[in-house]
Amino acid sequence: MWLNSTAQSAVRAVLYIAEHAADGPVRVDDIAAALRTPRNYLSKTLHILARAGVLRSARGPKGGFQLADPPDRLALSRVVGPFEPAGERRCLVGRANCGDTHPCQAHHRWSRVAASVENFFRQTMVADLLKQDTRNHAA
Repeated sequence: MWLNSTAQSAVRAVLYIAEHAADGPVRVDDIAAALRTPRNYLSKTLHILARAGVLRSARGPKGGFQLADPPDRLALSRVVGPFEPAGERRCLVGRANCGDTHPCQAHHRWSRVAASVENFFRQTMVADLLKQDTRNHAA
């Protein structure tokens, strides 16, 4: 599973929101500026995440976005799921009908790698990445 640009933006935004959770809801303008992402594009992405139950949103002067669950209970698969549905593997050589019944030349070897990547997204929590980022900045 290779992440498309929207799924990547979703992960980056969720990490930013998690990092700033103590400040209350995070405004879309602040996220867009910090991530250098177009505001309207990011707003649509965040609203999709809110509809998927990953984020909560509030309107008004003190509104913005917050995680719907604690970072240690929010798997990356939930963050990328609305943009990269689980189980939708792309064929490594680009065949439209590649699968177990009609495999391409790389299918059997690639499917093991793809399964490993899917496990990473299911087993990695947002909190795991926040801890990793903290360790990287301390070094």
